[in-house]
Amino acid sequence: MFYLAYTDVIQFKSDNIMSFELHPQLAKDTTVIGHFPLCVALLHKDNAVPWVILVPKRANLKELHHLPMQEQQQFLLESQAVSQALEATFRPDKLNLGALGNMVPQLHIHHIARFKDDLAWPGPVWGNTKGEFRTEEEQNELLGRIKNVLSLSSIFQKA
Repeated sequence: MFYLAYTDVIQFKSDNIMSFELHPQLAKDTTVIGHFPLCVALLHKDNAVPWVILVPKRANLKELHHLPMQEQQQFLLESQAVSQALEATFRPDKLNLGALGNMVPQLHIHHIARFKDDLAWPGPVWGNTKGEFRTEEEQNELLGRIKNVLSLSSIFQKA
């Protein structure tokens, strides 16, 4: 099933949104897809699998439970939109979600479309791909496909 039409957007205010900066490693490894009320959506450049990362636009966060409850609920709505977009666009065998943070301490949650024939299957993608980036043309094509589906969500704004 595919449900991207949200009518309920949780309203919240935060003092630390103004000081949000994307970690340099995330900026290097990704392209901005667009924005949700809470998170920026990023497309990882690794050519092994379709890989979206949600980063709450809040400063100094390391763990999901550090967000106020209302923002945790908003995150779940945004994560659901990304997960559904990946499923609808790529029809993966499995969708992996993960928040590691061992290398990049800024709170970010990976949404990875996995396939039985991908390079790392059935193991985790981390450390099990060639680490090669898509060409700019390939990245832009994938970016367009994901943006088109996410645009069906009333809470998503294209970059």
